[in-house]
Amino acid sequence: MDGKAFDLVQLVRAYLACQTEAGLATAILPAQSENDTHSPSSLEALEAVRGDLGECTRCALHASRTSIVFGEGHPFARLMFVGEAPGADEDREGRPFVGRAGRLLTKMIQAMGLDRDQVYIANVIKCRPPDNRDPEPAEIATCLPFLEGQIRAVNPEVIVTLGRIAASALLSRRESLGKIRGEFHYWKEIPVMPTYHPSYLLRQEPDRRPKAQAWSDLQKVMALLSLPVPPSGVKK
Repeated sequence: MDGKAFDLVQLVRAYLACQTEAGLATAILPAQSENDTHSPSSLEALEAVRGDLGECTRCALHASRTSIVFGEGHPFARLMFVGEAPGADEDREGRPFVGRAGRLLTKMIQAMGLDRDQVYIANVIKCRPPDNRDPEPAEIATCLPFLEGQIRAVNPEVIVTLGRIAASALLSRRESLGKIRGEFHYWKEIPVMPTYHPSYLLRQEPDRRPKAQAWSDLQKVMALLSLPVPPSGVKK
């Protein structure tokens, strides 16, 4: 199975999993209407973005990658997380946020009362930069249209950017993350909440303040989505 077919299988699997969790014996596709922003065409739109990306050689990062890390999750997700770029674990597995930082992101999602397969997760950059260095401006400019295509396909109600580079790339902001986190900004008409990258939270331990700030950011997202706030926050 080639990469594009695998990605489509992953999208369909996520959708069917949500149907199963709802207790349905037969999968139901959302009905289309003039006001429906999430339709079966979201799957086709995501596959079209993946098809356009292809086995990308548009920048030098392709020379050292093992896998293109496109993204994964529910194709009709209300909430989308956007990180910076794949790391070594993600490059090896071809999936976003699967290493230590990914495990913390999963806990953050669960603290919001959600499962990982209920959200959509992607990165600005689809190939791992050597030695996990920061993506260069030209690399971001090359890859950003594919992220924007994913956002348009999923059409989430809220986006959470993880870390300074993701926020800067998506929002075209040059301020420090500390100055823009904790407040909603907008990509097109979609609210965007910048917060700390899970890897930063891990580096700051045992200082609990950054994690508490990130939890405060996520609570604002939950309020916007009308999700109940659990009594406990993000655990180690």
